[in-house]
Amino acid sequence: MNMSLNTETPTEASRQSREALVSGETLLPTPAELRASLPVSAPAQAQIHRHREAIRRVLHGEDSRTLVVIGPCSIHDEVAALEYGEKLRKLADEVSDRFLIVMRVYLEKPRTTVGWKGLLYDPERNGTGDLNEGLLRSRRLLLNLTDMDLPLATEALSPFAMDYLGDLVSWTAIGARTTESQVHREMVSGLPMPTGFKNGTDGGIGVAINAMKSAAHPHHRFGVGSNGAPAMITTHGNPDTHLVLRGGRGLTNYDAESVGEAIAALSSSGVSSAVMVDCSHDNARKQAGRQLDIAKEVMNQKRSGNQRIVGLMLESFLEEGRQNDSEDLIYGCSLTDPCISWEQTEELLRGL
Repeated sequence: MNMSLNTETPTEASRQSREALVSGETLLPTPAELRASLPVSAPAQAQIHRHREAIRRVLHGEDSRTLVVIGPCSIHDEVAALEYGEKLRKLADEVSDRFLIVMRVYLEKPRTTVGWKGLLYDPERNGTGDLNEGLLRSRRLLLNLTDMDLPLATEALSPFAMDYLGDLVSWTAIGARTTESQVHREMVSGLPMPTGFKNGTDGGIGVAINAMKSAAHPHHRFGVGSNGAPAMITTHGNPDTHLVLRGGRGLTNYDAESVGEAIAALSSSGVSSAVMVDCSHDNARKQAGRQLDIAKEVMNQKRSGNQRIVGLMLESFLEEGRQNDSEDLIYGCSLTDPCISWEQTEELLRGL
């Protein structure tokens, strides 16, 4: 249902009016309505609970396996995502004695300025935006991947999106741009799954430490209830947060010295000293192939005795690299950050 607000070009005198800069509103289903139309079965709910508990055990040192969050930088093609999921499920079974594999299903993409914002917001990638369709397709994809018995990960960009989709997610990331956000820290304090805070865009870990402290505490925050009405949400605090090192401003932080300094800072601050290394982003200087050597280096550190390294994050898809959006897309190739190919993924994880 469209509620268009027809306005003239705003004048300086009228710019303070909301209607002057908002051209329309489109009503969405409530979180309860969407979940009712695409429900999670009782067996799937139990499965997601098991996945979350397994991740918690790794983070708290009760399981010696390494958590690996891996998958496309972003989802633009559900068919390709499902094919990737099928391949990843088989590989996860093969390496389950050493790794706990979680698939990245990133439906929102933070933008430095502007650009395609992800399947959730613009599923047809035509710039018009369609959250109604994006919510349906995103939830349906998560349900289909859940049916494969895959633990799923996403980045929580909009707190509202987690109300619609979070019940299907086993691990959540808070990105470098939003780790400092009070809104996101308060949201994490009420999330029912383990959550990784990335270091700041400048490479510093202070903002992530502060975020972990904040998210561990109860909060009262603005939110939307399941019935769609504005509500004050009261949270208990999330005890299962950790740091994700991703580099920053051209600097890397996956080497033994950087990882050791981060663990020491976490310990002295009284928060979890569990560390995941993001092998992409500034650590890889946006070069997908560098992820392979970074993952090997980090695992060597763990084998040498650093048991507070609990995880790796990698960007991987069916085809290597990235492409610009067009009418003639390469199937299974990222539209956002470059990824390693499926063949490289198999070789890396089996080799590690």
